[in-house]
Parts: sequence; C-alpha cells; structure tokens
Amino acid sequence: MQAIEVDTLTKGLQSYFVEKLNNISERFGNSKKFEEVEWMRDSGKHGGGSRFEARDLKIFNRASVNVSQVHYEDNTDKQLSSATAISTIIHPKNPHVPSMHMHISWTQMQDGYAYWRIMADLNPSIKNEADKVQFNEMLKKSSGKYYEEGSMQGNIYFNIPVLKRTRGVSHFYLENFNTNDFEVDKAFAKMMGENIIDSYIGIIENDIKNNPNFTSAEKEEQLAYHTLYFFQVLSLDRGTTSGLLVHNENDLGIMGSIPSHINRELLASWVELMPKPQNKLLLSLLKVLPNEIPTSVDESTKRKLASCVRKHYIKYPQALSMQAAGTVIPDTVNNHS
Repeated sequence: MQAIEVDTLTKGLQSYFVEKLNNISERFGNSKKFEEVEWMRDSGKHGGGSRFEARDLKIFNRASVNVSQVHYEDNTDKQLSSATAISTIIHPKNPHVPSMHMHISWTQMQDGYAYWRIMADLNPSIKNEADKVQFNEMLKKSSGKYYEEGSMQGNIYFNIPVLKRTRGVSHFYLENFNTNDFEVDKAFAKMMGENIIDSYIGIIENDIKNNPNFTSAEKEEQLAYHTLYFFQVLSLDRGTTSGLLVHNENDLGIMGSIPSHINRELLASWVELMPKPQNKLLLSLLKVLPNEIPTSVDESTKRKLASCVRKHYIKYPQALSMQAAGTVIPDTVNNHS
C-alpha cells in the first residue's frame, strides 16, 4: 500500500533530521536530545503520530519534527482516505540562525486521486544573504524543472498582504504534485527532504560558528520577527487552520510552530490593518496572551490560541477564503506552518 511506503519515508526523514539536530546540540549546546511525544486520532482508530521536541534551550527557542498518518478507509462519507506527512519547524535561539519550515505529505482521496505536497522555507530574524543564496541554490538544484513553479507558489502562499512582505526570504511549495509514477515521485520527495535538511544543518553550523554571541538589540529583532511568524501562522496559514478545525486531539503538535515568545504590543499594532472579520480574530488572540513583554506562549496559552482559531472560523466560515492561497483537504495531518 502506498500510504505505508510513505509512512516509512516520512519516519526515515524524521529520524535523519532528529539525529542531525541532536548532533548540533551535542557540539554547540547542552547535549540534550529531542524527546518524542505521541498523539492519537480517535484513540488510534484513525491513526495518529509522533513529534520530537527540542529540549536544549541553549540552541533552540522552539523546535519540533512531526510525523503523522490519518486514515479513513472505514468511513466512505469522508473525501479523504489517508494522509501521511512530515512537518517540521525549527526556531533557533541565536538570532543570527534562521528558522526553517519543511512539510512533505502524501494525500489519498476515497475516489483514488492522490498527490504530494512539498514545502520548504527559510525564515531569518536577521537577514543573511549567504544563507539565502545557499538555500535557494539547493532548492534550484534539487527541484530542477519544478523550481519555478515551486518558488512562485511559495511566494504566494507565504505572502502577508497587510504587512506588504513575505514571511521569509526563500519559499518553495509544490501543490498537487503527481507525475503518475509513484516510485519516481517518492524518490523525488525523499531527495528533496534530505537535501533541505542537509542544507539547513549546514546553515546552522556556519551561523553558530560565525556568530556565537548576540546582543540584546539582536534579540529584540528576533522577538519582532517571531511576532510576525506568529501572526502569519494564525491568521493566514491554511494548513494550521484546517488541522485545528477538524479536531482538537493534536493542538500542541499543530501549534508547535509557534515561537516561545512574541511581542504582544507589536501584534496589537496590526489589528487596525486587518480586514473584517480578521481583526476580530487578532483581538481574540490578544485576549488570551499574557500581558507581558516578552510575551510567553506556553502550552496552556497554545491551547487557548487554538480554541480562538476554531471559534473564529466556525462563526465566520467565509473568512477561510481570506487565508493564504493554496488547496488544503480537511484533516490532512499536519500544519503547514
């Protein structure tokens, strides 16, 4: 079964990435390994998954590497038959080291239609042209003839219209990817995942070596960027929203992309830029955030934020059309953030 093969692929990429991140912790941090956390869909009846979360706070602000698989062969009322994904976000502590997001998934519908989704984006707090060039060159070389399409879709998906900018400096997004040769496409997805991981690990190593220290002003710059990241994920990201709307069994996993702290005053300054009713979403998020700066986003707060998103789109379903461009089938496993 193809879903089983993709599950093996995503778990392999998860192990590959976690091992390399643990090596970073051993070389530059406190040598604390990522820890596994599991979750179940309908008590395991319809799948579930596991995420490896960072524990080395010397190196990571917040980081998780998630693999999940949901399946509904027993429920033909659902469009979705199965969906398998690896979705990961790394937020380093050092502001000179960029964040990175990757999502690779295989979705199968009950009618037999199936496709891949391959995403990767580099998100620096402090821009570094060398990092951008390295990541872009890797994407170009790896994706070949698909680079133009992937970069175009990525720039559209990660655009933040009200702030007149994109989330990061390098974006790649192949949606509905299927050449009708599963084995070739599976090999392509594996190659993309490994190359993205290898490139990013190289960037982490170089940036830590070249910038082992940082100033309070640079941390403030990072806090501002993390606020923008928070804003994009919770107001525009279709993958995050779809995951939260379909159930509440993996809220902490879906919200694992949120940095540990943001600046609520900066976030509040964007309310007046928001179109209706999205201004109400942002106001509801602000209400559950602690009244402090830096503004902590702990597990309790993440659960409250997830609830805010669910309630908003249940009340204003038309607002889903105001999110980032891209197709998301409900319950497609992991967030895109």
